[in-house]
Amino acid sequence: MKITIAQIDPVIGDVENNLKRMVDIFRDQAKGTDLVVFPELSLTGYPPRDLLERSSFIERTQGAIRKLEEISAKYPTAGMILGAPVPTGKSAGKGLYNSAILIDGGKIVGMNSKTLLPAYDVFDETRYFDPAPEVRVIPYKGQMLGVSICEDMWPEGLYDLDPIERLKAEGATLLINISASPFYAGKEKIRYELIKNHAMKHGMPFVFVNQVGGNDELVFDGRSICVDSKGDPVAVLPPFEEKIQTIDTEAVGSVQVYTPQEEIKSVYQALVLGLRDYMNKCGFSKAVIGLSGGIDSAIVCCIAKEAIGGGNVLGIAMPSKYSSGESESYSKELAENLGVSFKTVPISQIYDSYLETLSGDFPVGDEGDVGIDLQNIQARIRGNILMAFSNKFGHILLSTGNKSELAVGYCTLYGDMAGGLAVISDVPKTMVYNLAKYMNRDSEIIPNEIIGRAPSAELKPGQLDQDTLPPYEKLDSVLSRYLDEGVSPKQLVEEGIDEGLVNWVVRSVNRNEYKRRQAPLGIKVTTKAFGSGRRMPIAARFEE
Repeated sequence: MKITIAQIDPVIGDVENNLKRMVDIFRDQAKGTDLVVFPELSLTGYPPRDLLERSSFIERTQGAIRKLEEISAKYPTAGMILGAPVPTGKSAGKGLYNSAILIDGGKIVGMNSKTLLPAYDVFDETRYFDPAPEVRVIPYKGQMLGVSICEDMWPEGLYDLDPIERLKAEGATLLINISASPFYAGKEKIRYELIKNHAMKHGMPFVFVNQVGGNDELVFDGRSICVDSKGDPVAVLPPFEEKIQTIDTEAVGSVQVYTPQEEIKSVYQALVLGLRDYMNKCGFSKAVIGLSGGIDSAIVCCIAKEAIGGGNVLGIAMPSKYSSGESESYSKELAENLGVSFKTVPISQIYDSYLETLSGDFPVGDEGDVGIDLQNIQARIRGNILMAFSNKFGHILLSTGNKSELAVGYCTLYGDMAGGLAVISDVPKTMVYNLAKYMNRDSEIIPNEIIGRAPSAELKPGQLDQDTLPPYEKLDSVLSRYLDEGVSPKQLVEEGIDEGLVNWVVRSVNRNEYKRRQAPLGIKVTTKAFGSGRRMPIAARFEE
């Protein structure tokens, strides 16, 4: 059977334009294929969240399905599989299925709904959907299609039911999974091994069609794939871009070993796509960034340039009396390398006016006596200036804090945390350096002096991050185990990690939950990001 994989980037809620895109693809491909397959919830985009609770939204979606039936009638040689929410028709339950619909010859000839509804990390599907009442195969053009949806192929260790196993028992001869499977570093390899094992175990080809694109904090990497009955790849679609490709399920896979993309390259591409789609889908064309002369803002500037072009990026240096001269010169050099606009707005005079205004309540000692209150004032002055440019010219402000800082609260509310999107807020500091090396792989884009200098907020004389924080290698190691892997502090200490370090990190993470709740949305690239996938109480008393 010839199947056209439609790896597309739907816009959440934009049913009309998603429909138009799908119709255009179907018309273009219908004469050369048996079946065009779109991703999970391709009509609505994923995840539509509480839009699913709007009756008008569901009605619009059902109207789009009827239009697809009308279009299908004009192309009788090909069918299509699409993803959409479908009313259950029952008074009990949530009232919706997350469904895969097969349309052929002007009518719906088969439908399978999602059986396993994930309710962990960023997923909350039991809030909106009811599980499928049954698992069944769909006869189509001499094949028995075993159509499943995303989580249905990930049952191991989480569910009692294995829908793929059930499809095999029902007589499936070809497995198709439509997905909206979000990216995180390392996931591509896990997903490929899963698909390969399904094909080998059940002795039949497996077609995996994944959504691509950025939707709020989530990035979908695409990387759709077809493997033969031995698990060997017949076709592997590119990551992080739309792609339409027709494959023959009877083809024998390549003898070459399938190699997942280099992890740091995937993270970089995910951040670029996540930023580009967030801006495009929210109506922004330009961005403003505070350039400090440090590596974090340099990385964000590079990502922004790649996402929207250097001519659409404004970098602003805001030196104070505590800033080194190199910070501004390095920032200017970076901007020149990237072809982005650059501006200097000094803040010393503004800062002095704050000191004068607050002198009655904020006694200031010598020049070296710059407490956290005065440091935060500087950060908030910079935040105000950046937001003024954002308001005046309509640029989105991109905040530049990394995951390590956000985790332990080494950031200032309404200062460096200000912004419309926190591009690298799920990127640990050690990964930031790896990204810098990747960006400089062919030539020196980020000045080596930025990469080599000791990290500093430059909010008081001689300040370095390591005066306050543990070395980033040690900090990130503990954060990864505690946050991403869920390892307890007790176990970390038993593994030989210094107890004082563990206690400091855990307490810092816990007491700064209130800050993170007020942070801008960030792009998820690790297994556990700060955002909808981590829902900790703020007004709570619990210590590990």
